[in-house]
Amino acid sequence: MRKTNYYSQVVQILHSLHNSYPEYNMGRHLSTALDGYGDLWGVTDKELLFALEKYKAQLDMDVPHTDEKEIDQIIRDGMNLDDILKEEDGEDF
Repeated sequence: MRKTNYYSQVVQILHSLHNSYPEYNMGRHLSTALDGYGDLWGVTDKELLFALEKYKAQLDMDVPHTDEKEIDQIIRDGMNLDDILKEEDGEDF
């Protein structure tokens, strides 16, 4: 059985991030993905790959809201959050 090459996979995901998000530099990708890891000296390639995959998944799920009507609705909903929560709970506060 062939051993998994995490180093190669890290390089591939960095390349994928560069292609998908060219407006972000590698430093930004690495800094954001590894935020909270502290000293990176002992981080394994496997851990690095996991952090980058998690980070990429979060980026891929982050959908920009560019429609003005949608943004206005989000703001209105936020201003009426107490009413919305009361309706969902069926309780009066």
